[in-house]
Amino acid sequence: LVAKGKLGDKSGGGFYQKTKAGTLTFDWKTKEYVPQQRLEGGDIGAAVRLPVAQRLPAIKSIPGAQGAFIRDHVVDAAHYTLTLAAQLAHDIVAIDRAMEWGYGWEAGPFQVMDALGLDWLREQFKAEGLDIPALLDLAQGSFYRQDEYLTFDGTYEPIPGIPGRIALAGLAASGRVLMDNGLSRLLDVGDGVACFEFRSKMNSLGQGVLEGLEQSLRKVEQLGFNGMIIGNEDARAFSVGADLSLVSFAVSAGAWDDIDASIRTFQNATMSIRRAPFPVVVAPAGMTLGGGAEFTLHAAAVQAHAETYMGLVEVGVGLLPGGGGTKELLMRFTGELQQYEEVDLFAAVKRAFKLIAFATTSTSAFEARAFGFLRDGDRISMNRDHQISDAKQRVLDLAPGYLPPLERRVRALGREGIGNLEYALWAAKEAGQASAHDVRVGRAVAYVLCGGDGTARDVTEQDILDLEREQFLSLLGTRETQERIAYTLKTGKPLRN
Repeated sequence: LVAKGKLGDKSGGGFYQKTKAGTLTFDWKTKEYVPQQRLEGGDIGAAVRLPVAQRLPAIKSIPGAQGAFIRDHVVDAAHYTLTLAAQLAHDIVAIDRAMEWGYGWEAGPFQVMDALGLDWLREQFKAEGLDIPALLDLAQGSFYRQDEYLTFDGTYEPIPGIPGRIALAGLAASGRVLMDNGLSRLLDVGDGVACFEFRSKMNSLGQGVLEGLEQSLRKVEQLGFNGMIIGNEDARAFSVGADLSLVSFAVSAGAWDDIDASIRTFQNATMSIRRAPFPVVVAPAGMTLGGGAEFTLHAAAVQAHAETYMGLVEVGVGLLPGGGGTKELLMRFTGELQQYEEVDLFAAVKRAFKLIAFATTSTSAFEARAFGFLRDGDRISMNRDHQISDAKQRVLDLAPGYLPPLERRVRALGREGIGNLEYALWAAKEAGQASAHDVRVGRAVAYVLCGGDGTARDVTEQDILDLEREQFLSLLGTRETQERIAYTLKTGKPLRN
């Protein structure tokens, strides 16, 4: 590659070559560029999906060539870090934070070593004939213990704080918990502001979280607080949405009345965020999908992290957003247009339809704003460590004289709008871009966005919420949607049927 001048992107390629058709990979056997292939599945694929605290120890037991390759990498990186650390920074905390903030690591190299185990690292160094770095000999079991870190002279000192950061875990440890039901908790973050935090797996929104939200809103009002943040410190997901396993179980049990009640509860939860008598600022980061996006859409204001991946992705499992997401996009986009005379309101419906029917997900908070998931007045935090603090300040800015927004009415297009969207769905099916069930799901979305079948008329937020719930239940009753849910729960991937 060097002899041929293939030194990287600026020279026309290196190990990879970018073309209009996509990225190509250099095949070292044939010496040719071939289409890029992504390795998936197996033990490494399962490990990658684990939270970082479980993922790192799993490295030690992944079998085969993949496991050996990863172990060689982490052992070499650990030895390199331990050997050079004292030359690179004043302390190990600075190194870990540099790798987290500058390179997007979920855990810095010394945190990785603690997760792997220092005794295991010593064994690996000896097996590979490497010396034992002096810094490793100084560690008494781990580089971090409780709130302390190992210094280069062998003592342990308190971990330095991050200016401007509100650490939720630290607040909980210091007794600032106002409510905790195991799956969610409410924390006092000071100055009359509380933070509601999800604590379920991948921050999915099940009954415990919804009950916690109701209790927290009531508690904040009783205490006379200025307002509330909804946010967490999860590095991967603000929330992946509703817990599909509970939905699947209820369907298999034929508990349709319970499912209907659950949807009503979810809708009431999202609307309670919007209707709260104090400002509720949602602070999403990472995956903000399905119900997580619906919570965000109903906030008085949003303080998003720049790395926010937001989307209403329910069509992937054969459903539509049933927690107010369909309603909110219709109200938001139509409300923006209907203040003008002789405007075509179908443009607003079409905009919402495309986001929902194609499960459009933003690649950043800035793109979420371009899509309409965030409004012009919503703000973006570049530093994840400052996000909760930024959200707190946003609550304090909004609190004086705050009044919840009024209930909205918009003009629904009825039968005419549905007909236009059905034509687009038919064209997609004829072009082989949509299955028969995709079309069925799309029709349900169109039905809700157009206010149901009938003539054009004014509709309220509750009218659209009722249609959402009706169509959600209708789709959930189909064999194809049930197959999609089961397949996604088993594989983590969508099913095209």
